[in-house]
Amino acid sequence: MQTQPLSGKSVLITGGARRIGRVIAGALAAAGADVAITYRNSQADAAETLRVIEGCGRRGLALGCDVRVENSVSAAVAAAAGHFGRLDLVVNNAAVFEAAPLESLSVAQWDAVFETNTRGPFLVAREALPHLRATRGKIVNMGSLGGVRPWAGHAHYCASKAALHMLTEAMAKAFAPEVSVNCVAPGWIELGEEPGETAARFAAKTPMGRNGSAEDVARAVCFFATSPEFITGQVLVVDGGLGL
Repeated sequence: MQTQPLSGKSVLITGGARRIGRVIAGALAAAGADVAITYRNSQADAAETLRVIEGCGRRGLALGCDVRVENSVSAAVAAAAGHFGRLDLVVNNAAVFEAAPLESLSVAQWDAVFETNTRGPFLVAREALPHLRATRGKIVNMGSLGGVRPWAGHAHYCASKAALHMLTEAMAKAFAPEVSVNCVAPGWIELGEEPGETAARFAAKTPMGRNGSAEDVARAVCFFATSPEFITGQVLVVDGGLGL
């Protein structure tokens, strides 16, 4: 059995400097891929993620990028493809999360969430498409259980992720047959912080008896990264059954 199914391939992960993005970067590097990550304000964290990638014996690249801005995205995609000589996978991970009462939500708050969570993946995918078509590559978007189930205190976030789920399906049709496009939609994920009452409450409601981990999400990304290209347009909810 091939232990490094992504050997010889290169990956671009937006927002890959920390948290779930860093764990995804490490998992893909362990699977054999060279990995480029983007960051906006987390340069020190990006340097640590590079050490994780290189510790797997793979090449890494950290790129400053604002996924909300066209020329920033085009420069980052070109740099990643140029550095590695190819681009096989894009993981649209960069996102923002905010809680706010819907009745007092401002236009600025609404737009700030959508421009990162929905416009960002569109811009990155559009710029990466020629490179991915050349390699018959893949796109994995990072959605959310909130894009499937409504959370009243996070309406703008939920709407942005629901839009990304639909965008995934539209991309899958538009970019076929050369490029497959899928989406991983995590539920409640613990990221090493001290568990609190909210985390305990969600764990109690989850059929699998615990909250998710960044490693659970990374495994789902690796599944799509290594799955048959015939699998496309899918939204895989990784929530331990919380949304059932």
